Amino acid sequence: MFDLKAKTKRWGVALGVTLMLAQPSNAETLSDALVGAFNHSGLLEQNRALLRAADEDVAIAMASLRPIVNFTGSLGRSFSRTTSSSLGTISDTGNTAATIGIAMELLIYDGGQSKIAIEAAKENVLATRARLLSLEQNVLLRAIQAYMNVRRTTETVVLRQSNVRLISQELRAARDRFEVGEITRTDVALAEARLAAARSALAAAEGGLISAQEEYRAAVGHKPGNLRAPRSLPKTANSVDKAKAIAVRNHPDMQAVKHDVSAADLNVMRAEAASRGNLRLRGGVNTSRSLSAKTKTNSGSVSLEATVPIYQGGRLPALIRQAMARRDAARSGLHITKHQLEQGVGNAFAQLRVAAASIEASQRQIRAATVAFRGVREEANVGSRTTLDVLNAEQELLNARSALIGVQTDQFIAAYSALASMGLLTAKHLNLPVQQYDPTAYYNLVKDAPARSKQGDKLDRVMRSLGKK
Repeated sequence: MFDLKAKTKRWGVALGVTLMLAQPSNAETLSDALVGAFNHSGLLEQNRALLRAADEDVAIAMASLRPIVNFTGSLGRSFSRTTSSSLGTISDTGNTAATIGIAMELLIYDGGQSKIAIEAAKENVLATRARLLSLEQNVLLRAIQAYMNVRRTTETVVLRQSNVRLISQELRAARDRFEVGEITRTDVALAEARLAAARSALAAAEGGLISAQEEYRAAVGHKPGNLRAPRSLPKTANSVDKAKAIAVRNHPDMQAVKHDVSAADLNVMRAEAASRGNLRLRGGVNTSRSLSAKTKTNSGSVSLEATVPIYQGGRLPALIRQAMARRDAARSGLHITKHQLEQGVGNAFAQLRVAAASIEASQRQIRAATVAFRGVREEANVGSRTTLDVLNAEQELLNARSALIGVQTDQFIAAYSALASMGLLTAKHLNLPVQQYDPTAYYNLVKDAPARSKQGDKLDRVMRSLGKK
């Protein structure tokens, strides 16, 4: 039965593939896709906001060394009733009083806890910056994979369309030969079965192309147009050992874990400093007015308060041991990350070598399969080969061409994966024409915990601009 809906959909996909391959003037490059992914990614925006939140931790820690000034106020009424049993009298008194004042507190000494907390917060900021860079690598690598997979599936659809046309020709030739008695009905049935299988494979390829296009849209932010083949592979290290050394030294995951270890060391020092006690200066001025008695009282106080822990139920030693355990975990994480990065580099370079060898082998296979197919078809024309022989030879050629498309795609993905494993798949290293996010700009505005000042006003303008994005 003729399925008009299915045919229309297949023609639409075929037309889309043809247009993608026939518009070199509007070709989209891999660099264009990476720029689109960089500007489109919500993950980057999300983690930039998390970095700004980490920047504020430095300001929060810094604020603990600043004076704390609070406005205080209260309004209350007191009343009493006095009963004299001997005199038999009852007296009621009441008073409404309002009090306002200013309370001030200043930390003078806390064993170094606050200063250590500031340094730990700075280490967390650096770790968050490194993780933002690692996420940038993931975003760009996803775009590269989406780009290459669209090209892979597009070429696969074209190949499958050609295969359907070729088998259709073989089927017509088989029917003609059957009509004149050169072959049997079995040969015609074999060609019909192979054509049905080719059409099924074409439908699967068209579905794969649609899925690849949707992934491209999600990764890059728009539907793919005519994607131009990348001109050359990116440059990587000359050897696996050099690549591993670069990864251990520069990869953002390694940098993040190093800062985690530094922050964990500082947190141990901070927990130990908590047992040294603290010294605070407190003061305040108050004005009280009795609304009933029409009196006013001014008062003030200044005190120097010292607190030294003696016994807290084992809480402080537990906090120290907890900080040490987390420090040990962070150090172990450094060891694990190092080996994971080295393994990732080794795997990426192995895949790159395999892809290069597979391309050479596939090209030789295509040349041999082409010669074989042409020879078998010519021999079939003179009756020395069967239809099945022709179909098998054609299938061998198809498999070889399909394999070449796959390994060429794998080679580019492996090359960029190798670059990512070294920590170099960044917009800066690739020289992408994008506006780089400066992680220090916001940090420099908040690190000193500005309140209402010129710096604070500038920060407000920055926050408003970020909110408009």
